Order: sequence, then structure tokens, then C-alpha cells
Amino acid sequence: MLTKRIIACLDVDAGRVVKGVRFLHLRDAGDPAELAAAHSRAGADEIVLLDISATHQNRAILLDAVRRAARQLFVPFTVGGGIRSLEDAAAVFDAGADKISINSAALADSTLITRIAERYGSQAVIVAVDAKRLPGTNGARWEVRAAGGRKPTGRDALEWVREAESRGAGEILLTSMDRDGTRDGFDCELTAAVVGATSIPVIASGGAGGPEHFVTVFREGRADAALAASIFHFGLNSVAELKQHLRAAGIPVRWPC
Repeated sequence: MLTKRIIACLDVDAGRVVKGVRFLHLRDAGDPAELAAAHSRAGADEIVLLDISATHQNRAILLDAVRRAARQLFVPFTVGGGIRSLEDAAAVFDAGADKISINSAALADSTLITRIAERYGSQAVIVAVDAKRLPGTNGARWEVRAAGGRKPTGRDALEWVREAESRGAGEILLTSMDRDGTRDGFDCELTAAVVGATSIPVIASGGAGGPEHFVTVFREGRADAALAASIFHFGLNSVAELKQHLRAAGIPVRWPC
């Protein structure tokens, strides 16, 4: 069985790490470089930094935050937010990222996925999908949102992940907007549906509140990796404690931390 990855996420706004609930009510969580280093030392398998306001504010990603965080890391480092072109992606890679995450720009022009994958390889291209359950569908359909969850697209999430894979995406970063920041657990129904719709790795995000939620998303959601932010930022659980719990539950993880 393949090892499951634990990923620590840094949502950055105006150069600071923040965390909210369902993409709203943001509160400060600290400096991105300091938190990146702390999560890496604690055993995170990867770090993701997302500039969550870059797209909404129509500006470039804050490359200084990327550079400072990259200098602290010896684990894979993914960066997203405000990447609209091949040139933007190149700047982020030059700043120290190992992978890039694209969302709204890929929805606007899916050929961007292909152009970046052709230059840097599919393994370096993650397509982020912010999905929200559609009412009146018995909870079995999800719409993709753009612009940090602010903009409905009318696109079906499962259809979009299939297209993203066909365009060259190497992974899907799947966030449940309904669970984001709630600590009520991952949306395993959504995660399993996306895993079943694609053959590339799926990272589950949104709703982590404790170790048992990770066990459930790996077992029932069949996720390849799981991402969390607030439970690590505010000291509710350490990565090492989480991995100990997963090992005891029979979930394969990288060890020692």
C-alpha cells in the first residue's frame, strides 16, 4: 500500500498566514516562513502555500513570501494563488517552489495546465478544485467555484477534474467549501467521488478537526494525501501526533517524522 501524505497548508493574505471558516472570517496565524519551517520540522511530508487574495485582488503572488518559506524547507513545496500564465509559473518556480497550484486561471483557460505541464512536467502541476454541494441533488453533485470560492462557475466538479487530468494535471487539490475551517471532518463522499473520477492523486482538504478525520478520509474517501491548516497552526495537533495515530490505525505514513 502506498504511503499516505500529510500536507500542511499556509493560506497567506497580505504576507501573513490566516485561517477562516468556509473561506470567510479570517484570523492571523503567523509568519509563513516560520510556520513552514515549524511544520517541516514536525514531520509534514509537504508544504502548500496559497496566496488566497491574489486572484480576487487581480495581482501577482507575493514572491517574497515564497522565497522566504522556500529557504526554510527540505520537503516538497507547492505554491498557488495569482498564477495566470506560464511566465507567472516560471517566476514561482524560480522563487523556490517544487510544484504550482492553479485554480481560477485553469478554469478560464484549461490550456494553461498543458503549457505548464509541457515545460515543467505533470508532477509539478496541481489543479486546485474548490467544490460546493449543489442543493436539490441529494448531495451527490458539486459545483466548482473560482476566485477563492467567491464565483460560481456552473461547472460540475467531477467533469472538471477529468478535464484537468486530460490537460496534464499531475494532482488534484480538492477543497470542500462546505467543510472548510469547520473541523467537522473531511467530505468523504466528495473525496471518494473525485478519486473515482480520475487516475491521478487526490489531496483532500477542508474540515480536518482531529486525527480520526484523517483515518476516515484515507479509508472512506480513498484520498492519496490529506491537507490541514488550522489544527496545526493553532497547536491542536502536531504532525507527529497525527502520524502516530495513523500508524496505530494501520494507515501507512512516512516514519520517522
